[in-house]
Amino acid sequence: MALQMTVDPDAAEPPYEQIRARIAERARTGALPVGYKLPTVRGFAEELGLAANTVAKAYRALEADGVIETRGRNGTFVAAPGDTAAREAAAAAATYAQRAHRLGLDRTAALAAAEEALRAVYGETP
Repeated sequence: MALQMTVDPDAAEPPYEQIRARIAERARTGALPVGYKLPTVRGFAEELGLAANTVAKAYRALEADGVIETRGRNGTFVAAPGDTAAREAAAAAATYAQRAHRLGLDRTAALAAAEEALRAVYGETP
């Protein structure tokens, strides 16, 4: 299975974000199975006609999100979903809760701010 992808230079989102979003979506849906070996940064950049730093930035973001994992000289692979994302979300929520508390917000105000931010990102809930 080849990682066939194109990047639209005229799109509103930058090339690294296009790469990040597409790989993340494919990993989430299973189109890229757990353990799938991604192309090298240089090879993929060459294939896409981009600078290696652009692909490296996308890979770093994906690794930070727990979507992929680098195994040294063995390469970069699609990671198993779940644990990393849940831990990262819990850590971000704890940081937010501590900050809201330091700012003097009560629980209701802090929750309302968080819900508004989620609506802005995910869209209105039914």
